Amino acid sequence: MIHNIPDVYTKKILIVDDEKEILNLLEAVLKKEGFRHIYTCTTGKGGIHMCRQVRPDLILLDIMLPDLDGYSVCEQIRQFTFVPIFFLSAKNEDLDKILGLSIGGDDYITKPFSPKEVAYKMKAFFRRNQYKEKNPNMYQFGDITIDEAQGTVLRAGTLLNLTAKEFNILLFLIKNPNQIFSKARLYEAVWGETYLGNDNIMMVHMRHLREKIEDNPSKPNYLVTVRGLGYKLNTKGDAK
Repeated sequence: MIHNIPDVYTKKILIVDDEKEILNLLEAVLKKEGFRHIYTCTTGKGGIHMCRQVRPDLILLDIMLPDLDGYSVCEQIRQFTFVPIFFLSAKNEDLDKILGLSIGGDDYITKPFSPKEVAYKMKAFFRRNQYKEKNPNMYQFGDITIDEAQGTVLRAGTLLNLTAKEFNILLFLIKNPNQIFSKARLYEAVWGETYLGNDNIMMVHMRHLREKIEDNPSKPNYLVTVRGLGYKLNTKGDAK
């Protein structure tokens, strides 16, 4: 019998815990269970920074950290990514678990725990989400999340009021990230009509879209104009 097991060796795991014994034990067991890309950190601020740099597929996050508590770390991480977060905590009260899950945690594991059990929880999580990974309809960059199936766009968890054309422009660009498209190519892809040189239509839609997704629409980081060539969605947000 062949089981549909996710390729855990491709997953990037970030462990944030100030107890080095736990870090070392988890890392050793996870490697035995097939996880090859493991990153560790002992502070909350360091975990947030590493999350931005590494873009992990799952985070194991201790609640009792020396600088920031795990709840605060989770809330800050949720401002720019929806990466799965498993809390690790010595607190086993129901209220603690409810708080952890309500602010964006995906699981809550109480100490002491079996590292092998943690590994199997992670594998089970990836297995449940494997179908979604193979059939993606969710896209993300910065604090923007696009749900193609629902036709919605969230910014930092808040629903944006986009027109159908604005949504389709953004969807087309996120499916082709960091690629430059001429006004004609973009117009024909979204409107489904031959481009007749009416630049004003495209410029108006781009301006409105920037007003909704950019911090500073006059100096966009994501929806960038490439002079003489067209537009691109710069998912790195560095305005280059």
